[in-house]
Amino acid sequence: MNPSLTRNFVIISHIDHGKSTLADRFLELTGTVEKSKMSSQYLDLMELEKEKGITIKMQPVRMSYQWKSQIYIFNLIDTPGHADFSYEVSRALAAVEGAILLVDATKGIQAQTLSCLDFAKEQKLTIIPVINKIDSPQARVEEAKSELAALLKISPEEIIAISAKDGINIEKVLEAVIANIPPPDLEGKELPLKALIFDSHYDSYKGVIAYVRIVEGKISQGEKIKLFAFNAETETKEIGYFKPALTAQKEILAGEIGYIATGIKEINKIRVGDTIMSSSREIESQDPLPGYKEPQRVVFASIYPRDPKDYETLKKALSQLKLNDAALSFETDFKKTLGQGFKCGFLGMLHAEIITERIRREFGIELVISTPSVVYKIIDKKDKENFIYSATDWPSADKINTAYEPWVRIEIVTPTAYWGKTMEVVNNLSGKNIGTSYISSDRLLLSYEVALREIITGFYDRLKGATQGYASMSYKNIGYREGDLVKMEVLIAGEKEEAFSKIVPKDKISQDGRALVKRLKEVLPNQLFSVALQAIVGGTIVARETISSKGKDVIASLYGGDYTRKRKLLEKQKKGKQKLKGRGKVKIPHEVFLEMFKK
Repeated sequence: MNPSLTRNFVIISHIDHGKSTLADRFLELTGTVEKSKMSSQYLDLMELEKEKGITIKMQPVRMSYQWKSQIYIFNLIDTPGHADFSYEVSRALAAVEGAILLVDATKGIQAQTLSCLDFAKEQKLTIIPVINKIDSPQARVEEAKSELAALLKISPEEIIAISAKDGINIEKVLEAVIANIPPPDLEGKELPLKALIFDSHYDSYKGVIAYVRIVEGKISQGEKIKLFAFNAETETKEIGYFKPALTAQKEILAGEIGYIATGIKEINKIRVGDTIMSSSREIESQDPLPGYKEPQRVVFASIYPRDPKDYETLKKALSQLKLNDAALSFETDFKKTLGQGFKCGFLGMLHAEIITERIRREFGIELVISTPSVVYKIIDKKDKENFIYSATDWPSADKINTAYEPWVRIEIVTPTAYWGKTMEVVNNLSGKNIGTSYISSDRLLLSYEVALREIITGFYDRLKGATQGYASMSYKNIGYREGDLVKMEVLIAGEKEEAFSKIVPKDKISQDGRALVKRLKEVLPNQLFSVALQAIVGGTIVARETISSKGKDVIASLYGGDYTRKRKLLEKQKKGKQKLKGRGKVKIPHEVFLEMFKK
């Protein structure tokens, strides 16, 4: 391989701007995948990705492309676009030299476009600006070009206009990659092996398979290697490229992207961001490659197996998912009412929803999921600082001196036509307007500071609904601020359900209580008896709803005869329902926890 003919790059953009479709065209154009075998979103391998139409996991692929009689090697990493998976993007950027910044011509620059661009600039990557969906009747090609040119401080003529769907100008993008993205730096090609792990997954036969960028030296099949973090030594079981299926090779050289089947079965010994080194190198005398910042998990929830026998299976499931998703965190948790489970940290609500759904589908475990929460900080009466990750751990009011909650700065990009609708949604937040600026003549950037708990559930959906999908949002943590907060608990048929407990501000007790029990009434199935739903704060009922009993026609089998026979059956049914009401217990289906979790 001639290193000067290698190009390592990613595609970055806001969600639904056409990254996966553009990757599909690259696969076709380079002949990496035969047209007869192509399917939409080819690199999105998970069932959930196909269903939701979004990329959840980054996916590398190696392609060959002939241009001006030379064969070029492209190592592409297709990345997610949703803000919850920005950590995936940051890891992919550390493994490449360039990025295609893709913008939808019908929507223009979005919040995540700005966030992705910031990531790329931090890594000092070469940016290839591309406008997509020029075939759409709603496309605003010239306006989108002007916005992007102003953002990048370049001429609009430097921006490539394409249709990934129809395959228009795809060759121009690849030619721009060749012409503008530099080949990998090979100063250390003669040194012993050093490789950066940017992703991984588990294989029951080959152990942990690490996705790597070879930075120094090379690696060969059967070579002995070391993992820097644990000083663990192993022998490679298989090495190779992503074509896009795992394709074994005899060696991988400096500057290339590939995989290493480590044979290691202890999942906790492999960390994304760790350095793989040649066994000949002494770890004590070496510096690891720059890894990644610890991801900031902003949403926490406890999950428990409905069947206690599934606890070990759930532990194994979380371990395997963490290997594939470094942003997930978990630790053991126990609650008297819920049993053994795990306290999990997520990058956002979509991230949490995806993880819990993968556990259900891939491992067959039915879950009880607590209400999602942010991390609160409590100063107790002894001036000791405590962090609270779940409402179930919230101390009683007499033990709290001061409570603090995390705040964020949100940035909303919206067309000026929807400015009023956007303000209606934002004004419902107990936040502070920082400023408004124009991105272009018809697009605004709004900045707000707001408590994180107010935007983790439902806010993004409300914003999208109010603006017909045109507004977008990103946010950054800005620290803790004092809050007047209390714990709200839920009784279902007189039984406390800890999973639905939540932390609310005092001035919104009634509003949040009514919303909580109303939502529960919508999603809980009817029982054979009426069920009281109560929201309680400090022993006081602040809201109540009642689910009526399930109807059953006990006299359907009777016909004719004296009415007293029918009346006896109806009286018997009434007494039975009264008995059930007093001692009946509601079994809550998995779907209810998931619906409450999402909303």
